[in-house]
Amino acid sequence: MWSYIARRLLLMIPTLFGIMLLNFIIVQAAPGGPVEQVLAQLDGIDSQSSTRIGAAEQSDIQSSSSSGQEYRGAQGIDPELIAEIEQQFGFDKPAHERFFQMIGNYLTFDFGDSFFRDQSVLDLILEKMPVSVSLGLWTTLIVYAVSIPLGIRKAVRHGSSFDVWSSSVIIVGYAIPNFLFAIMLIVLFAGGSYFDWFPLRGLTSDNFDQMSFPEQIADYFWHITLPVLASVISSFATLTMLTKNSFLDEINKQYVMTARAKGATEHRVLYGHVFRNAMLLIIAGMPAALIGIFFSSSLLIEVIFSLDGLGLLGFEAVMQRDYPVIFGTLYIFTLIGLLLKLVSDITYILVDPRISFEAQNQ
Repeated sequence: MWSYIARRLLLMIPTLFGIMLLNFIIVQAAPGGPVEQVLAQLDGIDSQSSTRIGAAEQSDIQSSSSSGQEYRGAQGIDPELIAEIEQQFGFDKPAHERFFQMIGNYLTFDFGDSFFRDQSVLDLILEKMPVSVSLGLWTTLIVYAVSIPLGIRKAVRHGSSFDVWSSSVIIVGYAIPNFLFAIMLIVLFAGGSYFDWFPLRGLTSDNFDQMSFPEQIADYFWHITLPVLASVISSFATLTMLTKNSFLDEINKQYVMTARAKGATEHRVLYGHVFRNAMLLIIAGMPAALIGIFFSSSLLIEVIFSLDGLGLLGFEAVMQRDYPVIFGTLYIFTLIGLLLKLVSDITYILVDPRISFEAQNQ
C-alpha cells in the first residue's frame, strides 16, 4: 500500500501543475484584469484603490498619452502611472515568468498579498474558513445522519408506500436549487412576508462577544439554522438513494439468505452482515464529499445570507480580478481535494481489507 501512496503523491505534482496552468491561461485571457480595475477606479468609478498609488501620482491622472491603450480606461492617464500600476501587480513581466514565479512561491506556501484587501492571502483564507467549515460541517453531519437511516429503511421496505412517497419527497428536494430554497426560507421565516423567527444575515449577532457562553451557543445556532437547511435540501437524494441501492444489492446476495436460513434475526442480518459491505462506498466516499460540501456548494448560500466565508471570498476575488486570492485559494483547494481523494482510496482498504490497489497495478 505504501508504494501505491507514494505513486499517488508523485502523480499529484503534474496534476496540480496542469490545473494551475490551465486556470492561469483562462484567467489571463479573460478581459478586465487588475490593472484595468484600478484604472476604472482612478477614472472615477471607485476611489477606494486610489490611495494604493499614492497622492503624488494623482495629479498625473488627467494628463493624456497615446501609450497604454491596451487597457480599457487608459485614455487620459499618464503612461508612467500605468507602468507603475503594472509593476505593482507584477504585470511588467511576461506571463510565463509570472506563472513560474507564482508556482515557485506556492511550493513554499507563499501566496502573497491580495491586490485589493491589503492582507495576505493565507490570512484571508484562515479568516474566512471558519464560516465555510462551520456551514459545511453541520451540512455533512445532518445529511449523513438523515440519509443513511432513511436509505436503510427504504431498502428494507422497498416497493412499499413509504418507499414511494419518500422517494418523491427527496427527488423534489433534489430538484429545488439551494438558492431558491434559501430565498423561500427567508420569505417564510426571516421577516420576508410571514414570520420573523430567524436573523437574515451573519453567523452571530453584533453583541456576540458580550453574551454568556450558553447565549453564544444559542445565538450561533439561531443564525446558522436557515443557511444549513438551505444547504442540505438537495444533498439528501444522492446519499439516500446510494445507501438504499447498496443495501438492496447486498440483501439479495447468497450470504444473506444463508444467514436467514440459519435462524439469524433480521436485525442481526441487516446490521451484522449487510451493513459493513453496503456501507463501503458510502464511508469511503465521505472524504471526497467533504471538499465539495465545504468549498463548492456554499457560494450562493453565503451571498444570500451575508456569510463572510470562502465562497463569498472567491466570488469577490473573481469579480475584482484579485489574482493572488484566485490562484491561492485554487491551489489550496485543489491540493486538499487531491489529498482527500487519496484518503478516500485508503479508506476503502481500511473498511474492506480484501481490496488491494497493489494487486491491480501488477
